Amino acid sequence: MHADIIGGGLAGCEAAYALARQGIHATIWEMRPLKQTPVHQGGDLAELVCSNSLKSEHSDTAQGLLKAEMRILGSLLLPCAEATRVPAGSALAVDRSRFSQMVTKQIEAHPLITVRREEIITIPQSPCIICTGPLTSGPMAAALQEVSGTDNLYFYDAVSPTITRASLDESIVYKASRYGKGSADYYNCPLTREEYLAFYEQLVAADALEPHAADKELLFEGCMPIEFMARRGVDTLRFGPMRPVGLSRSEGGPRPYAVAQLRQEDQEGQLWGLVGFQTRLRWGEQDRVLRLIPGLKNAEFVRYGVMHRNSYINSPACLGPDLQFKSRPGLFAAGQLTGVEGYMESAASGIWAGLSLAREMKSQKPLQLPETTLLGALIKHITSCAINKFQPMNANFGILPALPAIIKDKKLRYSAYTTRALNDLHEFSELLQNTL
Repeated sequence: MHADIIGGGLAGCEAAYALARQGIHATIWEMRPLKQTPVHQGGDLAELVCSNSLKSEHSDTAQGLLKAEMRILGSLLLPCAEATRVPAGSALAVDRSRFSQMVTKQIEAHPLITVRREEIITIPQSPCIICTGPLTSGPMAAALQEVSGTDNLYFYDAVSPTITRASLDESIVYKASRYGKGSADYYNCPLTREEYLAFYEQLVAADALEPHAADKELLFEGCMPIEFMARRGVDTLRFGPMRPVGLSRSEGGPRPYAVAQLRQEDQEGQLWGLVGFQTRLRWGEQDRVLRLIPGLKNAEFVRYGVMHRNSYINSPACLGPDLQFKSRPGLFAAGQLTGVEGYMESAASGIWAGLSLAREMKSQKPLQLPETTLLGALIKHITSCAINKFQPMNANFGILPALPAIIKDKKLRYSAYTTRALNDLHEFSELLQNTL
């Protein structure tokens, strides 16, 4: 048995690996490096193009629970992430290059997975999972529109700038994690009220690449450019990516009025990304405005912030709970193309699509993930919410079914969600293995 995987990103790699674990040969078709996207830089599989953070590992967070569920379902990417991690407090952050290199090496070495470097512009008639991601090429987007029977939806996504450590003024910036949780892995650039207002005024006045008028209402809230966010009010950033709470200096002194944080992006600690500073500013304006942040006066930018148009299908209209297209048996979708938002969400959907296609190819009855699991709740959301109100969704506890009893303490409530989800997924995974 053989299946095609279109796209070698996070979802595509997990989908291929899930199929291979069920004894099904998978071919990953990846157009890079022969044809690049506006934001990818190399040709390795599973390249991270935005943040290098895979978010929290804590068991009492939604992201921590999602990772635990992925491990139960046999994730390929998480062991690679853990082997290439860089310090990031309670978050799992990775060295971008080493992570994608390790994933590529493991995929190419697997006896049941083949990688073909070629652009696919039509949808194969063979069993197939489309994982072309938010930067789907024009020809494939047109093919998707035809098979889905509905227009694609669009939103804008943005990338934060990356700066060299050597160019930071370490007499100003300081290491700390919020509220002292975990190790002090983030550089913090403190701003006084006067410094913040000067930065704010220049930011809102800076020359940005405005989106087309028809797309202004489709900016995804989770990736809002910092200059757009700032225009909502002078204190918006201070309650968002520049919030100073929990980031006082270890030696004491007044709390900063605002703080810009930088997170390590490589294992050597030479590259640092501005956290939450996605931007559409022109590169010259980024140079000028971001240097107003204390500690970044001599910043050396190795990667400017960029913004690109992301596409995703109207999954409630197109897909069933197994991520199979309603209009064509044997054709599945996974990753950000389906409307899940985030690295781990994309990868997890790839696992589920691979397991679902394996059942389809073996003529087995489709299964549905328990809604009490975070992945199950996420899949339910993207395949069953109101068609005319569909928007990308991150993993969060808010999409889970209510607990039998109300638990007002948030930490205890999240712990109860996690315990229920993992118990239910362990039972489900046993059923899954017994029927595959």
